[in-house]
Formats: sequence, C-alpha cells, structure tokens
Amino acid sequence: MALTREQVAQRVAQEFHDGYYVNLGIGIPTLAASYIPDGIDVMLQSENGLLGMGLFPLDNEVDADLINAGKQTVTMARGASLFSSAESFAMIRGGHVNLTVLGAFEVDCQGNIASYMIPGKLIKGMGGAMDLVAGADNIIVTMTHASKHGDSKLLGECTLPLTGRGCIKRVLTDLALLDIADGKFILRERAPGVSIEEIVELTAGELVVPGDVPEMDF
Repeated sequence: MALTREQVAQRVAQEFHDGYYVNLGIGIPTLAASYIPDGIDVMLQSENGLLGMGLFPLDNEVDADLINAGKQTVTMARGASLFSSAESFAMIRGGHVNLTVLGAFEVDCQGNIASYMIPGKLIKGMGGAMDLVAGADNIIVTMTHASKHGDSKLLGECTLPLTGRGCIKRVLTDLALLDIADGKFILRERAPGVSIEEIVELTAGELVVPGDVPEMDF
C-alpha cells in the first residue's frame, strides 16, 4: 500500500542525524519537522532567514510575521536566530547545510531534478531550489512515484525544465526508497505491502533490484 504524505515525511525524518542543519522544501518535506526522532537535535533552516524552526504553531501560538519559505506560520525552537535572506543563501551556497529535502515533479537516473515548472501552468517561481541543489551535497527528494494518471516520475531522462543536473543521489517516494548511482536507480526499501513488481512497473528509468529489499520500518 502506498505511503501517505505523513508517512513519507516520517520516513525521511529518519535520515536526520544529531547536530544536522536541515533545509526542508515546500510540500511533503515541510511535514518532516513534526517527525524528528526523539533524542535527535536538528536545526531546521529556511531560506527566507530562519535557523531553528520549531513545530507548527497551535492556534494560540500563531505569529503571522513568523513564516517559513512556503509562507506557513511556524514557531522558533530554543536558540533560533533570524537573519536576512542574503545571509541564508550564503549558508546554502557555502555548503553549510548538512541535508536538504526537496519535492520534485520528476527525477531521472542521471540524478537530474525538475521541480519548479510545468509548461502551460502558472508557477510562482523557482524559489531557493536552484541554490539548494547547487550548494548541497546531501539531497533527498520526496515525491509520489507516479502521477495521478499512472505515469512514472522516475525517468530515464527528465522531460520538464531542470532545476539541477546530477545533484540527486536519493529519492523517497510513496512506494520506495531508491539511491541513484552509475546512471541507475537502486531499490533500497519498499513501502509496507508494496511488491517489487509494482515498483518495477512504475519506474521508467533503469532500475537495479538487489537480492534483498526490506520493507520500510516505522
């Protein structure tokens, strides 16, 4: 059975390590802020100028001036700091973010990502995605494995305008966790109840299936 958005966020939060500075993109990645494992101290960074995002606020905690890059209201964790977006992008471009989690429309087996434009549709812009893919070595993409029409989003070659080239090494979908290496997708984990055959059928790019592919552990 495919993972829900919340389950994808919960699984990607398992990739956080103690002491990490983490940037969460808009959409599913943002949800990961609510699933940071116990005993892990993580500082969440937002490109609009906040280091140390806390959980989403309760109704009585909402401060309309305190938002993340997706314009959602957030809270500040203990020790958080505020600064200009120029300083924030200096952190990103300087490689000071340990992990970036992004959403995407398409990813291909060369590690290319298309995440900001669908021709013919109104898109607000790329935001900080270009800087994030250029300045981060450790990027995980979270996305659905296929479109609502059943078309694979894990391709041999992206068809949409690219956000970055050769920058993606790991993808977490609602069906599977995959690494990207040597021009291939490598299946590492599968969602509980999802068969390898289903993943193979919905992966358009070249896919390597090791002998043992465990189910994700929540």
